[in-house]
Amino acid sequence: MPSLKSLRTRIASVKATQKITKAMQMVAAAKLRRAQMAAEAARPYAWRMQRVLANLASAMPSSSAPPLLAGTGSDARHLLIVCTAERGLCGAFNSSIARLARDRANALLSEGKSVKLICVGKKGYDILKRQFEKDILEVIDLRGVKQIGFGNAQNIADKVITRFGDGEFDVSTLFYARFRSVIQQIPTAQRIIPADTSAAEEDEAGTPEFYEFEPDEAEILASLLPRNIAVQIYRALLENVASEMGAKMSAMDSATRNAGEMIRKQTIFYNRTRQAMITKELIEIISGAEAL
Repeated sequence: MPSLKSLRTRIASVKATQKITKAMQMVAAAKLRRAQMAAEAARPYAWRMQRVLANLASAMPSSSAPPLLAGTGSDARHLLIVCTAERGLCGAFNSSIARLARDRANALLSEGKSVKLICVGKKGYDILKRQFEKDILEVIDLRGVKQIGFGNAQNIADKVITRFGDGEFDVSTLFYARFRSVIQQIPTAQRIIPADTSAAEEDEAGTPEFYEFEPDEAEILASLLPRNIAVQIYRALLENVASEMGAKMSAMDSATRNAGEMIRKQTIFYNRTRQAMITKELIEIISGAEAL
C-alpha cells in the first residue's frame, strides 16, 4: 500500500498538470476566434479565384493551356504537400492529416507511380518519416512565425513552382485540415497542380458568370496560375491554424476534466488509506490496553 506522502505528492502533481491544461485551453480559446475569422475570410477569395480560373479554362483550347492548368500530360510523378502543426497536444489533428497523406501515397505507390513529399510543419514530418523518410524532399519549419502571412504561403508556392518547372513532378496535391467547428476538423486533399477547376464550375446561385478579358486569356493565366497556388496554400495554412486551435482547445478541455476525475479518485483513495491507518493504530492501542 502506498504511503500517505506518496499519495499527497501524486495528487499535487495531477493538480499542477490540471492547472497547465486549463491554461492551455484558455490560450487556445483566445487564439481560436481570431484564427477562425482569418480562415473564414480567406475562403471566398480562394473560391472566387478558382471560379475565374474555371471560366478562363473553359474559354481556352486545351492545346494552348499552360502546364500549370493543363498539366504535363502524365500523372506518373506526384508531389504531396502535407501541412500540419509545429506542436502537439492537439488530439488527432496532426495524425489525421498525416494518415490521409500516407494512404494517398501508398495508393499511388501501389499503382506504380512515384511519390515525393514536402512537409510543412514538424509534426507531419515526425509521423511520415517512419515510412517515407527517403521520399521527403524538404521540411518547412514555421515555428518562428508568430502569425501566418501571405508571404509564408508565397515562399512555399515559389518552391513548388520551381520544382514543377524543373520537371520533378507532374501532379501536386495539398493536404490540410478544413475547420468546421471546435470539435470537427476535416482532413482535406486538394489538387493544386494542375489547377483543379471542377469544384468551381457554378457559383452559389447556380448561374454561370461571364467575363471580358483584357489582355488575352493566356497572358492572364500566366500571372493568375502561380498566384492561385499561393492563395490555395495560404488558405490551407489559415485553415490549419484554426483547426489546430480548435483541436487543442477540445483536447485540453478533455485533459482538464480527466485530471479532475483522477484527483477525485485519488483523494477518495487517500482518505480511505488514511482512515485505515488511523483505525489500525486505534486497534493496536486498544489491544495493548486490554492486554494490560
